[in-house]
Amino acid sequence: MALELDPLCTAELQLLSPILIPGTPSGTRVIVPVATGRYKGDRLNGSVKGSMGADWLSVGPDGVVGTLDVRGVLETDDGADVFVHYLGRKDMRDLYSPIYATPLFDTGDERYAWLNLIQAVAKGTVNEDLTVLTYEMYELR
Repeated sequence: MALELDPLCTAELQLLSPILIPGTPSGTRVIVPVATGRYKGDRLNGSVKGSMGADWLSVGPDGVVGTLDVRGVLETDDGADVFVHYLGRKDMRDLYSPIYATPLFDTGDERYAWLNLIQAVAKGTVNEDLTVLTYEMYELR
């Protein structure tokens, strides 16, 4: 049985300057706050809500493996709040290499209860000055 990808949305996130904490037991911690953002697609549309969203990246001692832990809140265009969280990996040898992630969504809004049931996958890229992160998100079936 082959895996299928059903387009979910494109997320474009405006990033603030990263906070670097080197020399931790996990390697270097890189916290990248999300200033604003927009999710656009046939199935999911909304904006980043609040100022608590951030990419919490750990770069291993080898400087190669980046491990993501991302959390934030999406407010849909019709007013539903959705908690978005995902883990992922990135090859840190190239700042512009893709970021691969596995988004999960949690909501209590009945209109978006279907999001609670899906596993999404995403591929992210950053712009030249590292201020915009764009994810293409898909439902994995």
